[in-house]
Amino acid sequence: MKDRFSSFHPIVNFVYFAAVLLFGMVFMHPILQAASLASALLYSIMLNGKKAVTFNVLYMLPLLLVTAIVNPLFNHAGVTILFYLKNGNPITLESIAYGVSAACMFVTVIIWFSCYNAVMTSDKFIYLFGKIMPALSLIFSMVLRFVPRYIAQLKVISNAQKCIGRDVSQGSILARARNGMTILSIMTTWALENAIETADSMKSRGYGLPGRTSFSLFRFDNRDKLVFVLMLGLIAVILTGAALGENTMRFFPSIKVPDKSLLSFTVYMAYLGLGLLPVIINVLEEVKWKRIESRM
Repeated sequence: MKDRFSSFHPIVNFVYFAAVLLFGMVFMHPILQAASLASALLYSIMLNGKKAVTFNVLYMLPLLLVTAIVNPLFNHAGVTILFYLKNGNPITLESIAYGVSAACMFVTVIIWFSCYNAVMTSDKFIYLFGKIMPALSLIFSMVLRFVPRYIAQLKVISNAQKCIGRDVSQGSILARARNGMTILSIMTTWALENAIETADSMKSRGYGLPGRTSFSLFRFDNRDKLVFVLMLGLIAVILTGAALGENTMRFFPSIKVPDKSLLSFTVYMAYLGLGLLPVIINVLEEVKWKRIESRM
């Protein structure tokens, strides 16, 4: 399924990811965390398909479990003691609950960032912040795309070295270490040369000079206005819930969840709607497209 949300105006994409990332890092309520994690998983799978499934199962799920298990081993706060370790330290229900919540937050933010990297391309970021902070926006966009480019280039260099018998998987331990240092040296040289070429290219184009104009295909149309207003409305509801204490819970010294009310239910639905907004847009656009195809 093609991602339609990526075709929206960059300001819509950026505000959306800024909101879900900030809320995901701040709100520790279990219902909100579950909604954010489920939304991030669905959207990442919609964006990257099987690659996202593999990434979530092989990396995110073990990370979630390890983080949740490690926290009670070091954090012994809480009044509900479940049992004692051999060294006499207690394992409390509150520390386990907080460990699960912290792990969920950590994994959710990472998955949202993977979605951000797929949607917010460097040209979108430079379009938004190029006039406000040209140097910083260029550096930030280069940093965001550096990791995937670094991994891709590393595979190219590693395959080339493997063809001549100098890969990290060939030879003795000393030879593997030497081959690894060679690959790292090549990668460092490539990264520095690429940075210099990019800087020279942007300088020759007059990037960052006062009065410089740039061409862009981005237009803030009625579709963007509708989604942007809807998104701001959902954010306003969530912030109202945060101001009234509906979006968090107490872990220590004892667990205390805010009482359920009509306002809390409204906040939960608004938070879920915000998280699933790209998924809903993609599904509606897909249904609309299939309906048009059936009429042709």
